[in-house]
Amino acid sequence: MSDVLPAGPEAVPAPPPAKHGWLNFAIDFGPLLVFFLAYKFASGGEGAFAATTAAIKGTVAFMVAIIVAMAVSKWKLGKISPMLWMSSILVIGFGALTIWFHDERFIVMKPTIIYAAFAAILLGGWWFGRPMLKYLLQSALDGLTDRGWLLLSRNWGLFFAALGIANHVMYELIQAKQMSFDLWLTIKVWGVTALSFVFTLSQLPVMLKHGLAIPEEATDKS
Repeated sequence: MSDVLPAGPEAVPAPPPAKHGWLNFAIDFGPLLVFFLAYKFASGGEGAFAATTAAIKGTVAFMVAIIVAMAVSKWKLGKISPMLWMSSILVIGFGALTIWFHDERFIVMKPTIIYAAFAAILLGGWWFGRPMLKYLLQSALDGLTDRGWLLLSRNWGLFFAALGIANHVMYELIQAKQMSFDLWLTIKVWGVTALSFVFTLSQLPVMLKHGLAIPEEATDKS
């Protein structure tokens, strides 16, 4: 998870890295897979309490998995990026709160808080002319100009704001008994992950226009 926050229950998606693709993918989404499998294996009962208990067990597994991801990142990539540190702090910190409160409402509400915080950081930086995404990713996108980073920070800030609004709407639907916790979790884990990839692809023209370096292997193949 050197440059991407896992899209787990208390994590945030981010642009994918330019190098070590397969390893970064495994580090980023391995903990997510661990969480989802742990939740599914633990969700044998019925009712809100059983779903909450299963989510908490999945969260514990997710906390352990992200610590392993940090160790692998340091071992194989030689560093732990700011984004990975932030992801780990969020997962472990909010995971501990999840275990403490043992409340389904808190589990569903967490992403709204986190998305809002990231939107504020990125859009606030954009407003004052500081490309915060560049600092978080440690220039993982080779050749991208400061103008390009600034635009990406703005666009991802708006994306996080939209995710926060969508999650709050789902929270209200769950409270009104018009949406199940299982459906929310499926959307949160897999829907947001897929949407993040689509959004990342939509930003390629911006990145290419503002100096993103194309790997030599890609140019050789073409």
